[in-house]
Amino acid sequence: MKKHYTSFLFFSFLFVAGLWSQEIQIFKVADFDLKGPVKSCLVTTDYGKELFEFNKEGVLKKTITQYNDTDQDITYYKYNNGELVEKRMESYKGNVLDESTSMANFYEIDTVPNRKIIEKIISYDKQFLEQQQYHYDDDGKLVRIISSNGEGVDETTFQYSQVKNEETVSTFTNGVLQKAVRTSTKKGPNGTQEVVLTKEYIDGEPNTALEEVFNGNGKLVTSEEFLYDVAEKEFVSQKKRFYHYNDGKLSKVVKKTVNTESTDKYIFQFDNHTPSNWVKQIVTPANTYTTRAIEYYKEEEKTEKNPNKK
Repeated sequence: MKKHYTSFLFFSFLFVAGLWSQEIQIFKVADFDLKGPVKSCLVTTDYGKELFEFNKEGVLKKTITQYNDTDQDITYYKYNNGELVEKRMESYKGNVLDESTSMANFYEIDTVPNRKIIEKIISYDKQFLEQQQYHYDDDGKLVRIISSNGEGVDETTFQYSQVKNEETVSTFTNGVLQKAVRTSTKKGPNGTQEVVLTKEYIDGEPNTALEEVFNGNGKLVTSEEFLYDVAEKEFVSQKKRFYHYNDGKLSKVVKKTVNTESTDKYIFQFDNHTPSNWVKQIVTPANTYTTRAIEYYKEEEKTEKNPNKK
């Protein structure tokens, strides 16, 4: 999973909302820019708090999004043999569980003849919300999602095409193109780079695009936003960002438009753990901050008694 520099709260909102009509993902410690045997990570910003808890295998098992003193969302993740089998999102308003907006996701997994996952989403007040059927091909690629709810049935299909060093995944909803993601590789001045071009469509018509370039270490080095010009029938650049790193950590982001240019600088403080993680991030000149309180699992005792030794 590529590292995008979006806020944790934004990420959690998308994740606990279900990301319906998307492939099921299991998130791990590394997906949160964390290293080592992390047990929990409390993220504090100037707009809220979020707690992430992981099991000993480094898999996300719980999140708490704290909006204020009385409102919060708590999400639990349950696994079996490495598969997500249950997810529960509990929404509290005024310290009281809101059953109408709290929901449970249950997953049934079948691998014969091909992999298929059935996801059922039910609210805590026993209302059926939605069912998803995820179908995979012989290579394990997601090819179809059938979604059904009170408003009807929708089908999302995924088409894969390969041309030389370019792979394109096109997403259709009820036969109408919604998104196309083209991934390719190219040789740059500092080695091989991966280029990901994502085009978004509305009712089958092009709308926006985003091109991201990653270096050989998977770090995002440039991103460029485009808007489709109907008259010119082409995508027109709106903003481009250049990401700079120091010892592998983001140091500044230069943002350019046709008429403007600005720079955000990133300052990090790290903990004393090995491997170390950052615990404070300051972005100037806005002087916004993010702090992380990280708790680690203690290394278990590996000394075993020899039953033949007295």
